[in-house]
Amino acid sequence: MVNIIRKLKKSLLCGMSAVLAAGLLTGCSDSGKEKNYLGKKGEILTIVSGSENKELEPILEEYADQNNIRISMVYKGSLDIMHELEDGTTDYDAIWPASSVWLNMGDTAHRVKYAESISINPVVFGIKKSLAEELGFVDKKDVSIKDILAAIQSGKLNFCMTSATQSNSGASAYIGFIYALLGTPDVITESDLDKPELQEQLKELLSGIDRSSGSSDWLKDMFVKGDYDAMVNYECLTIAADNELTQEGREPLYVVYPFDGLSIADSPLGYIDNGDSKKEEAFKGLQKYLLSSEAQDKIQRTGRRSGYTGVSDKNKDVFKSEWGLQPDRVISPFKMPDTDTIRKALNLYQTALRKPSATVYCLDFSGSMSGDGEEQLTKAMEQLLIQANAAKNYLQASDKDINIIIPFNEDIIYDEKAEGNGTEMENLYQDIEACDAGGGTNMYTAILQGMDDLASYGKDYNRAIVVMTDGESMEDYDELQERVEKDGSQIPVFSIMYGDADKRQLEKIADLTNARVFDGRDSLTDAFRKVKGYN
Repeated sequence: MVNIIRKLKKSLLCGMSAVLAAGLLTGCSDSGKEKNYLGKKGEILTIVSGSENKELEPILEEYADQNNIRISMVYKGSLDIMHELEDGTTDYDAIWPASSVWLNMGDTAHRVKYAESISINPVVFGIKKSLAEELGFVDKKDVSIKDILAAIQSGKLNFCMTSATQSNSGASAYIGFIYALLGTPDVITESDLDKPELQEQLKELLSGIDRSSGSSDWLKDMFVKGDYDAMVNYECLTIAADNELTQEGREPLYVVYPFDGLSIADSPLGYIDNGDSKKEEAFKGLQKYLLSSEAQDKIQRTGRRSGYTGVSDKNKDVFKSEWGLQPDRVISPFKMPDTDTIRKALNLYQTALRKPSATVYCLDFSGSMSGDGEEQLTKAMEQLLIQANAAKNYLQASDKDINIIIPFNEDIIYDEKAEGNGTEMENLYQDIEACDAGGGTNMYTAILQGMDDLASYGKDYNRAIVVMTDGESMEDYDELQERVEKDGSQIPVFSIMYGDADKRQLEKIADLTNARVFDGRDSLTDAFRKVKGYN
């Protein structure tokens, strides 16, 4: 009965808002996305890849031009790539995840052929050099995960890292933390994960994360643009960050290789056999080239390693010792746990160990969302708020998470909060389901209210605002800019565009708050799932 009354109340409120503003309706239309090809003509190879491989596009494009093929790179997170394999997709000709872990977990039907490691990339801590010196890490031979934990416990170190459930660099670092804190066992087991001391240490270590991301490449961009202490990321992306920082005259990162928990990305490239012999031939040619000494030399110039025993003499200048890089270091990977243990570890991270999040969803219920847009939005939120659905993508809430819903048109329709991961989350969904679209569009009022709502949640939470809109807001963003600049707000405002949303307007907000814009025109469900991986 309580839920029925709640639903009727919200339905009445939303319906009244729609009627009162009916004269302000605006239209919307879906807009498709064009593919970007590396190469001008020839056989098309579509590769689903981790975002870290964006750095290799010039090498791929040069090969494509010289060999009359076109390469379409589709960048997705590790979990998405694993799901593509599990679902038996036929949309791609090749797969190029950051690690063999995701290939092994997803390719249960054994459709992937000819998988070969293209490069070796350790996951490292990049720490501002002055802070690394203060912590005693500069020139220290062996820095351990417990040394890093002690720096976090003392309040001297915070860091940025991708989500362990959405991106390989975060997952690999997290498994490395577990391995080190367990005392480097032969292999991590499911029962190991139940140890109270381990869980407490992991909570303390992960409490040091002050920004998260669903993409390793975007994490690097976010770090360079912002002002943060440290970043956990691939060695190659840390080198790229240092190049950008020094070009801007800013302090570089000093690379720390935790000796007892150093994880590796082995970058396997494999062919998905869809029965097309021409594509198979094109794939084999590309892979052969990438493994050639000529291409491996070019790949090393991007900060990647060709093997476990160091880099060639002529490329050591890329791995600058003053940045803490060790080109002669022998990389010794630990044995990854089995699939069931990895899945348990990821669920544990998401539901119990990670720093809790406080997220505001500003949802466009203006008139142009009526019909398909409203239906898609409701289905998308069902995947996040109904926890059985969220668990399929490791996006479930913890018992400390805060989720706030602010539907809007030209005004705020309502402002509702749920704490934890219980029935309050389902109530949020039921109230969204009861809401009707109508009226104009003013996302700025909702965003500013979201900032007010998040003000009481400090450093113990990873805070974020997600605004979804399908139109151009009737107000400009001057008040938002003034708020951010006045109070130094560190709350990122991520945007999801749909229909006729003004991308330039959303990009201004993202630039102001060091966030990013997601394209929901093809699928709001996919867009909301991706953006949640950033908090």
